[in-house]
Amino acid sequence: MSETSASGNWALVAHAKEDVRIEALPEPDPAPDEAVVEIAYGGICGSDLHYWLHGAAGQSILREPMVLGHEIVGTVLTAAADGSGPAAGARVAVHPATEVDDGSAPYPSDRPNLSPAGTYLGSAARMPHTHGAFASRAALPARMLRAIPEGLDLRLAALAEPAAVAWHGVGQAGEIAGRRVLVIGTGPIGALAIAVAKHHGASEIIATDLHEHPRALAERLGARALDARDADAIAAVHADVVIESSGTVPGLTAAISGARRGGTVVMLGLQRAGEIAVPMASAITRELTLVGSFRFNDEIDDVLAALADGSLDAGAVISHELPITDGLRALELARDASLSSKVLLTFASAETEGVGR
Repeated sequence: MSETSASGNWALVAHAKEDVRIEALPEPDPAPDEAVVEIAYGGICGSDLHYWLHGAAGQSILREPMVLGHEIVGTVLTAAADGSGPAAGARVAVHPATEVDDGSAPYPSDRPNLSPAGTYLGSAARMPHTHGAFASRAALPARMLRAIPEGLDLRLAALAEPAAVAWHGVGQAGEIAGRRVLVIGTGPIGALAIAVAKHHGASEIIATDLHEHPRALAERLGARALDARDADAIAAVHADVVIESSGTVPGLTAAISGARRGGTVVMLGLQRAGEIAVPMASAITRELTLVGSFRFNDEIDDVLAALADGSLDAGAVISHELPITDGLRALELARDASLSSKVLLTFASAETEGVGR
């Protein structure tokens, strides 16, 4: 363990599989279109866990040290020199995506999330890697910064990015009001999908998970919970809309089983690369609509407004918060779905506490 200095810019850095370190970074050196943000909270995402546990998130392989983290909120310390973006003192959430059209493949202009060479904070998809912002202070493009509405505290605003993923996924199903919704997998994104479906006026929400903790959370959020191993109960749901958020092959199979004839299945959880075996004949003969969902576009603005006015009731999804000095313990907690939901890192205490690997 080493003592921090008063000005230490402490960050969570992935070096390789099972090698994540808490390190002091140089102070941010912003480009003219970048603001320096003092990070308050950072939510641990499944991709952060994959870089830690496997040295890769899907096909994005760590080839150099990379600062983790893309679910972040904080306060602008220094506004962008070019005059763009929020002023110093503004509380902000971060939209971590950058649209890049390199001409390699066409995509709809109104869906920048599908840009073929797009980048994301805390992603090893490109070289050099796109550093994240699990750090005490970070230089971020001003265009990424979204003002946090008055009255919305930073802790709750830390859910904005993952809730935007859920908002986009639920939106892929079309109209939700008055419909029966089944959510497969009640990890953080699934739990937020429940909150979003409730916000959008679903008449009934049923959720599944293997573990008691997320099932209890689902019920707190207004869903009826089922054990994910109860195939008969899931098949009897006959949901108008199914949100598959587990990202597992059994989960996708359950999603197809739980949809009514003519229903819609949104594939929100990212499946493993390569071929997977699912009951496509059932999807075909029951005329199911299967639709993908990838990240989000401007839904983060709707999420911030809904969190601020209380219509999106999602605070229960936050299960733990730990200082950056306990970053490795936070990763351990976040990987255990039987104990945790959304785990937040806090950064204010890094100046007074010891840090280590």
